[in-house]
Amino acid sequence: MGTSPYLPPPPPLRLPPTDPTRQTGKLPRDPAPPPTPSSASPREGIADADADAAMASTSSKHAKHRRIGEDEEEEEEEEEEEAEEELGRFDDFTIASSWERFISEIEAICRQWLADGPKILMQKGAETVPSFENLYMVKRELKHGKRVYCMEYHFRKSAKGKYSYWDDDTHSTQLSFGVDEFLIIAPLSASGVVLDDPESTKLLSSVAIALSNCGSNWPAFVPVHDPSRKAYIGIQNMGTVFTRRFEADRIGSQVPIRLMHLEGLHELFLSKFVLSSTDFPAKVKVNFSMKLTYRTPEHDYDHEETLDSEATESIPESEVASQPRKQWDDDCPWAEWYSAEDPVKGFELTTIWGEKMFEESFEMAEVENASSFDADSWLLQPVVSPYMVDDSIGKFVGFASQLHLLVNAFESSAEAQFLEDFVADNSGQDNSKSSVAVPPPSVIDRVMKDLFNDEVGNSNYVEAENKYGRALKGAPSDSLFAQFCLHALWFGNCNMRAIAVLWIDFVREIRWCWEESERLPRMKTTSSIDLSSCVIHQKLQMLAICIERKKSLNRKKDTDDAHKEKTSNSMAPDKIRKGSAGVVPSMMLINTFQEMHAPYTQDAPLMTEDMHEERLHAAEAFGNAVGLSGQLERDILSSDMSAFKAANPDAAFEDFIRWHSPGDWVSEDKSDGNPTWPPKGRLSQRMSEHGNMWRKIWNDAPALPVSEQKSLLDSVREGEKVVHYLETLRPQQLLEQMVCTAFKSSADILNKTTYGGFKLMKTKMDQLYATMVSTLRSLQGKSDTSDLAGDLKRLCQVFEHIEKLLIFAASVHRKLIDAPRLAQSIFTDYFNYYLPKMGTSLESICYEKEFTTKEKVGTLEREAVSSLFRPPTANQSWRKVLSMGNLLNGHEPIQREIVFSVLEKLSNGHYSSPTPLCTDEQIETHRMYICGTSNDLWIALSVTSWD
Repeated sequence: MGTSPYLPPPPPLRLPPTDPTRQTGKLPRDPAPPPTPSSASPREGIADADADAAMASTSSKHAKHRRIGEDEEEEEEEEEEEAEEELGRFDDFTIASSWERFISEIEAICRQWLADGPKILMQKGAETVPSFENLYMVKRELKHGKRVYCMEYHFRKSAKGKYSYWDDDTHSTQLSFGVDEFLIIAPLSASGVVLDDPESTKLLSSVAIALSNCGSNWPAFVPVHDPSRKAYIGIQNMGTVFTRRFEADRIGSQVPIRLMHLEGLHELFLSKFVLSSTDFPAKVKVNFSMKLTYRTPEHDYDHEETLDSEATESIPESEVASQPRKQWDDDCPWAEWYSAEDPVKGFELTTIWGEKMFEESFEMAEVENASSFDADSWLLQPVVSPYMVDDSIGKFVGFASQLHLLVNAFESSAEAQFLEDFVADNSGQDNSKSSVAVPPPSVIDRVMKDLFNDEVGNSNYVEAENKYGRALKGAPSDSLFAQFCLHALWFGNCNMRAIAVLWIDFVREIRWCWEESERLPRMKTTSSIDLSSCVIHQKLQMLAICIERKKSLNRKKDTDDAHKEKTSNSMAPDKIRKGSAGVVPSMMLINTFQEMHAPYTQDAPLMTEDMHEERLHAAEAFGNAVGLSGQLERDILSSDMSAFKAANPDAAFEDFIRWHSPGDWVSEDKSDGNPTWPPKGRLSQRMSEHGNMWRKIWNDAPALPVSEQKSLLDSVREGEKVVHYLETLRPQQLLEQMVCTAFKSSADILNKTTYGGFKLMKTKMDQLYATMVSTLRSLQGKSDTSDLAGDLKRLCQVFEHIEKLLIFAASVHRKLIDAPRLAQSIFTDYFNYYLPKMGTSLESICYEKEFTTKEKVGTLEREAVSSLFRPPTANQSWRKVLSMGNLLNGHEPIQREIVFSVLEKLSNGHYSSPTPLCTDEQIETHRMYICGTSNDLWIALSVTSWD
């Protein structure tokens, strides 16, 4: 084999001659020089040697007390040397040297591994090689002299046939040297390599002899030189016909220009075995395969915005520098509360050129200048941020991390009866600690301005589409209390003291709105209360309604007074129409030829959940639940009758029934639809019975418009009750509702994320809502705080996992929006990788496996993937000078891997055995693997020879 200035030649391996009479497994020593004439006879020499040996043994026993701590191997070798000198220079082949014993030990281990085979070795506890599903390893430690070595046997779990060079499940040693199973023997030292050339040669020879004795053709490798070089020497005995030798080394600085191009690498490969023009034909058929890996540059969103807008050219540099940096998630729903680190830092694109055959070096230049679109296959892998792998609590900052802090505050909420107790500056406590820190007043003012912003308007209550969302007893995510809870998550470090300070200021602003009759922002003004929400949200709904009713009643009173003054001069005083909301179409009063007017009526009295409970408890206490409900109905009915009488001064009881309860009026009018007078018909049997309650209420009801009636809902009283409830709310009651609302609102915000409709992601969001419903339901049952804390913290862990996945899904979708199939496949790969981490345990799961799955890029998807590689800027153009070719949109590969090989048939090889072999099997007689960049090149060479 030829030599090269770039790679050290493989060391010659000299095997000792085989002794056909050897039966003990020990190797003969080198012959010793003949004995001198003065030497004793062999028999005498042996006798003398035995005596001296006994003396030496006795002497050595006494010497142990004087030489404590010396190596036993050294003593054994000294005894052997003394025995040899006394034997009269005759070799005793029954005594094995330490090297022979070392070889014998290697042989015994290899024989055991061979006898067991992969299946039994796996049953005995063979280790999985990290990141390789089909590769296992067993290892044993050996001692030779003072050195301790470790021998590792790597084998495949199952034979896949001929595997591809570029299979992701291929070990670097398999890829570098074209082997399947292999041995590695190295010293147990800090470096893990053999630094001495004679030692490495001796070590490799020992393994080769042992494998030859076993009849094994396993390749064996020894790491040599400095560890940074990743250098190896190796050998493989292929029976009695041929031998393969291996070597690998690294060029770690200033790669020669010619080796930066395929043509030069091809010439380097040929130089390793073409020593002269007569050794091989003029044209050598060389098999070539190549794998190029590209890395997308970090996406600069500011630069993208600058390119899209020409107007920025006129902006001064000082103003540009003061503008906030654009983030990747600026338009994502969670961006209002936090900016998430992009979980997808970029992509690695692997392009593979399948095996092709070339005969001339200049053909390599054509391959180097070819477009990456000409590669046989493209594989894409996302570069995932470390925080997506490390699931330790506290590493990820998002809604989940803040919810965890809120749960901690919930645990401490039972320590005091009043919120003011947490705000009080206790002299015995250090309030400067982060656990009780409160932001400055300026931050509080900013939060209040955002919560009570007049420009926000009424809430539209855009509910989450999730079917489980309504089962969570919180508040809608865009309502006033929900916004308070979301602000509280990020207010300081969400400790109980900070929450108390924020709540007191929040209630102070609400009282101001009530006293000044100012509209509550972010609240509905319709006359209904959502009893499925939390009590605080219901109370705020009640307060908003009370404020609006108070204002509307004042407006109606002014309107009625003006109308009264206008009509007083044209009518008799007892016939003034009041509180009319308009004429009822096609209806006339029975007693007078007048159109019927519909009155303004009072709405049914509104009640929050706790008010309903109070009425129920009161009814149970007095034992008259039916009577209490009936009284409320009579009050409503009396109010409606009074308003109807005021709007229709000449109306009869039958007129009210025709308007209020048409089902109790039996019409006998057979007209064609035009109103007739007087209306023909009669009351129903229920309404015409003697002593009917409705007629009695009618007779007693005065003619009063709504503006003059006593309100069924006392707005002033109920509004004051709401404010009082908020001001006297106990800390634990507040935190219970905050926890439910914060979880629901956070999930609703995430649920608005656009992620391409990935089915697995939607399923996980459904599971999150279902888990929240089952966990948070116990908060409504007034369970003990200490019992709930553990469940809530586990819920935070589940929330964090799904929040991470959702952000990952959004990032992948945005980057591959023009390749939706590819985006969904990549998300599915990552989902399956992340799934084992998604437990409910509070403990951090140790999961060291890296995400290395690659997705195949379809032909029609290559254009979308190539758009990820934006052309380099002018400042980056200088790198083209040192380019290795095969650029993709101006970007060179971050790593180039190439395999050159020559295949020959055993029957007619150039170095074939004199005995013809009856086979047409082809083997790689010469092989070279190149891996690296323009600044770092690693080369592995394997050469087959017939010795």
